[in-house]
Amino acid sequence: MEHDLVVFVPGFLGTRLCRDGQDVWARCSESLIHSPPTAGTLAEVALPPGLGDALPEDRFHMDAGGLLTSPDSVPGLMSCMGYPDIRAALGDPLTAQSVFFTYDWRLSHRLVARQLRTRVARELDRWSERVDAHYPDRPDDPGVILVCHSTGGLIGRHYLECEDGRRTARALVTLGTPQKGLAQAARLLAGHAIPGTGGPGAGPRARLNEVLRDWALDLPAVAEMLPVYAAVRVEGKSRPRTVADHRYPVPGLPAATVRDALGFHEKFRSARDGHRRTDRDGRLPYTVHCLGSGDYPTPEAITLSSDGAYATLSDDSPLGPGDGTVPRLSALADWALGDESPMLWTGFRNADMASSAALRDVLIAVRRGSPPGSMLAGDEGIALHFPAPAVVAGQPFAVELLGHNLQGRNLRTFMWRSGRTARQPVVFEEHGTDRYRAELEATPGRWWVEAVVDSPKRFDRKDVTVFAA
Repeated sequence: MEHDLVVFVPGFLGTRLCRDGQDVWARCSESLIHSPPTAGTLAEVALPPGLGDALPEDRFHMDAGGLLTSPDSVPGLMSCMGYPDIRAALGDPLTAQSVFFTYDWRLSHRLVARQLRTRVARELDRWSERVDAHYPDRPDDPGVILVCHSTGGLIGRHYLECEDGRRTARALVTLGTPQKGLAQAARLLAGHAIPGTGGPGAGPRARLNEVLRDWALDLPAVAEMLPVYAAVRVEGKSRPRTVADHRYPVPGLPAATVRDALGFHEKFRSARDGHRRTDRDGRLPYTVHCLGSGDYPTPEAITLSSDGAYATLSDDSPLGPGDGTVPRLSALADWALGDESPMLWTGFRNADMASSAALRDVLIAVRRGSPPGSMLAGDEGIALHFPAPAVVAGQPFAVELLGHNLQGRNLRTFMWRSGRTARQPVVFEEHGTDRYRAELEATPGRWWVEAVVDSPKRFDRKDVTVFAA
């Protein structure tokens, strides 16, 4: 497998979206943070309603630039640290042997999977003509090792099972992929991405939620992130529900958007089931390796109020184990692995999972045809948690720190603004057994908080977006 073509597919936010050479998303994102949001704040990165699996016309089109190399986020949905060391993370394949597939992450994963098919076919033909010069003693013709970060895994699996990618695929490696969707996508599309608004029209957070919702409702990729597991909890009811349960519809979440999400997942499942009947012993013709994490508090459900109208979402977001973005129960590729035993559990957050530290050893093993280790995480973890993923400047916000005997392990904590090097210390106070808490304030921008301990050495970092009032 060392002679195979390595194709990296980034996740949502992982590609720079440009027009006339300018990074349009970066400009709009900064405007969203530093100015009170309005209906026009994200107009440059909007798509027309009802686009589905089609390409947008010219005035909505944006070019896929290079891979993201610095941290970015969509408040209340997900973050991406960028991919500055991606070649090292992939095990240092030859330049001619590696492909970094960039794309417009606003568009339908189905459409992007078709684009990936075209690109992989072209690149595999190119590499097949050159492989003899580098691997003259190879046992067979080169195949494809597909490495997909976050939602890139939804594209990768659709390409393999629905776009005939399985014909040349050797392996699929997914890194923090929401195989069954994200609770945050439902909150975002229902207008509750940022908790603590206090109801409709209640201040800058409510305006921000409205702007984010209006923008995201027309992005096919976000609809396809809706959870298909039982991610809805109703106060006073013991059994979780799905977003498709018509008896308890999520307020503000359009039924058509829910149908689109279900259709996306159903098409993939149907293709996989069809192939299962013809595959030898029902086995995939390629191997699947899934990296995930259960070390960080992660939203895994949304809560509806118990009044008869179900008019609002509770500000409380039920948390469970996960990678900070994808809950553990959604990270498992049960369509390929069956149960959790083959999962590769790491100690990294979703945003960091495509880093060299998280991925390199796994990819080296995969490319050698060796089984990667089944347990990559340590036992003495440390986790930061922001009850609110985005806050308003001038208002204090809380950050929690979880871990065993942190004060006895030389705990150091800092915060800094993204893009700047100056760090300031953060003071955490004990807030219960193995729990610590700090109250912070910050100026508008993207901020990072980091905690480091020794014996053994562990660290965690988490971003929070501070918006102008």
